[in-house]
Amino acid sequence: MGEATAQASTPGTRERLLLAAADLLSQGGRDAVSTRAVSAAAGVQAPTLYRVFGDKEGLLDAVAEYGFQGYLADKQALARTGDPVADLRRSWDLHVEFGLSMPAYYRLIYGDARAATGSAARSVELLRDRIARVASAGRLRMSVERATRLMHANGVGVVFTLLADPPEERDQGLSALARDSVMRAITTDGDEGSPAAGPATVAARAGALREALRDPGSSALTAGERALLTEWLDRLADAPEGMPGA
Repeated sequence: MGEATAQASTPGTRERLLLAAADLLSQGGRDAVSTRAVSAAAGVQAPTLYRVFGDKEGLLDAVAEYGFQGYLADKQALARTGDPVADLRRSWDLHVEFGLSMPAYYRLIYGDARAATGSAARSVELLRDRIARVASAGRLRMSVERATRLMHANGVGVVFTLLADPPEERDQGLSALARDSVMRAITTDGDEGSPAAGPATVAARAGALREALRDPGSSALTAGERALLTEWLDRLADAPEGMPGA
């Protein structure tokens, strides 16, 4: 067995490489995470790294996953209350906190096309689940898919905008302003402290029914009927306010 193969099969080799890469990422950003630097810091030969991760992109994906696990765990652990809108607000705050506290990881995860997969994709799915709860309560102004994309785009944009400034020069109120603006745009009662409202609009009712149809126990419709009704409900949920029936 060659030395590189022996190193790759040694317990803890992957962990040493990840710790070395994570340290380099935190100190110097993505450019500092070269295969040569990581191998040297972990005390292994370069071929070992390739055997473990395949290539540099595989290493970067693994580092992103490594650094993202704590955030995902915190997001999954957010206690659900009786107010899904308030829960959604807390989800936004946690996302921004993660981005500002771990900027190197955030840039790695959301800074290129790979953000459509892996940890970032799971984070979006968790966001979608929280927005679906708002829709199920009849408190969403648009489809779950559109609301998810809108909130995700604004959240990522706010974090990158804040990261572009030195910490001492950041607008500390920007995140809250953007969050409240998005909440007013997507929910029927986006202001914190306002009483929970029922489905006051056709769009909100459509969103609530759309989420109810996701229940696998809802078997009154055929698959084709369900697909057609889903398309109609999404169209109603995303109809511009002020249009007939919106």
